[in-house]
Amino acid sequence: MFLVIGIVLVLLWLGGFVMFHTAGFLIHILLVLALVSFVFHLLRGRTSTV
Repeated sequence: MFLVIGIVLVLLWLGGFVMFHTAGFLIHILLVLALVSFVFHLLRGRTSTV
């Protein structure tokens, strides 16, 4: 689940970077959130069965 969230946030970041170059602060917040969710997913591993 966190991997999907990370991928979606990275895609939103890339789309926002291309379309809205003036909103750099919000785009970088999306990037940070994507990286945090990806790292959290890697640290958790596949312990969940849901």
